[in-house]
Amino acid sequence: MSRLRAKCPDCKTFTAVALGPEYECHSCGRVYLAGMVRVPQAWGEGGETMAEAAWLELPYPETGIIEAETLEEQNLALAADLPERPLILGGCCCSHIGAVEGLAARQDRLAVIWFDAHGDLNTVESSPSGNFWGMPLRKLIDSGAVDVDDVALVGARNLDPPEEAFIREQGVHLGEKGIERALDQVACTYVAFDADVLDPSELSVFMPEPGGFSVADAERMLEGLGRRTNIVGAGFTGAGFEPANVAPLARLAAAVGL
Repeated sequence: MSRLRAKCPDCKTFTAVALGPEYECHSCGRVYLAGMVRVPQAWGEGGETMAEAAWLELPYPETGIIEAETLEEQNLALAADLPERPLILGGCCCSHIGAVEGLAARQDRLAVIWFDAHGDLNTVESSPSGNFWGMPLRKLIDSGAVDVDDVALVGARNLDPPEEAFIREQGVHLGEKGIERALDQVACTYVAFDADVLDPSELSVFMPEPGGFSVADAERMLEGLGRRTNIVGAGFTGAGFEPANVAPLARLAAAVGL
């Protein structure tokens, strides 16, 4: 599938054509602000329902589906096949790795705002579970794809001790105040949004944690981000495969400005 031609969510035919960042369907005439890439995989034990959430019918033209044998192959394929402004719909947060790597290669400097109930800052050595989905933000920082000073972790409330130590030692920016620091002198931003940052009463998610944001709170923060920075891409992960998730996720994607 070419990233220049996408599957229109209305017509269900490959008639959405890239005009730049936008896609216009040559059949129904609708214009979409981003191209969606599905990543229906979860790199860990028991994440099948999370992976299935990548098939939710969000109202964006589908530019590609990334399925790979290894996480490294997934990252390379995703980075290579990104539309100009991507919306990633993934299983686990590892879906963000290739997206950030691909976008960072296009920009002089990229900020990453990571909404997540968890830190995703473990390594293979420090992880209690060994699941790769607990490591993607750390991987992006350690690889140099993004500078730690350009990262904000928002909504985290269940951190492992090694993650807390890394945050202290590296000065990872936290919360809404951390967003301002991460955006300082950075022109472009990627938004990684794990659905478990929301309160479990708001959305069906794979790893629910009490005390999260409401959809309205998250919408407010995302709209504020859109006013302060150029959001060049975003991704949604960690949801369950429930039709009721479509409307709030589409609402949040619109709040990002996609």
